[in-house]
Amino acid sequence: MPLFVNELRLARDGAPDGSQLLPSPAPGLALWRFALDCSVNEVAALAQSLSAAERQRAARFGMPVLRARYIVGRARLRGVLGSLLGLEPNAVGIEAGRRGRPFVRGYDIDFNVSHTQSIALIGIANHGRIGVDIESADRRINVEGVARKFMTARERHALAALASDDRRRALLKLWTCKEALSKATGDALSAPFRHLEIAVLPAPRLVSGPAPYVPAAWQMFDVAPVDDYLVTVAWWQTGPGESG
Repeated sequence: MPLFVNELRLARDGAPDGSQLLPSPAPGLALWRFALDCSVNEVAALAQSLSAAERQRAARFGMPVLRARYIVGRARLRGVLGSLLGLEPNAVGIEAGRRGRPFVRGYDIDFNVSHTQSIALIGIANHGRIGVDIESADRRINVEGVARKFMTARERHALAALASDDRRRALLKLWTCKEALSKATGDALSAPFRHLEIAVLPAPRLVSGPAPYVPAAWQMFDVAPVDDYLVTVAWWQTGPGESG
């Protein structure tokens, strides 16, 4: 089934389940944002669309706010996928693939989710793999420590030339780029961050990296500002399809 079979209806009527459809950064990609904080009644209603395994996982969260945000996030994801695929949210077959990266059984699509604080982002691609990362632009971080551990020598040199707050924001942007790449492959924090060379101007792009981070196989996109957040999308267009 084509991924964007219901895209015109979504654009006309709004995204499903309280999600906001964002401008697409490229043909074949779709993005949604949504708030994770809802009323108790909304959370209870959304929980009905979760699978039994998801409800069990939600119950293991010790803090109510984290439990509620997990429920809302999974339910919104199911709502978006269900609307695109013509399925009820609780009928979407989300399974764990290699390295635990989730996929939808039986459909040639890919998705990824990122959240920071009470905001979340869903990215969907009609082929290849997608990774998305969203970070609060005012996040306070140990710039020197993160740069030393995760950035290349050239990136560290460029950061060192910036004023303090510009350096912090530039590091956050680099981090969203590397996170998006690692989420597309499923490598997560095991990705070779210190060997992934990123250029962020005039637009983000992968300059060099070891396989499978080969620049010719990747596209990267800035997303129009979402409030005061930094968002990067990475699209691995030749990545293999997921399987169980």
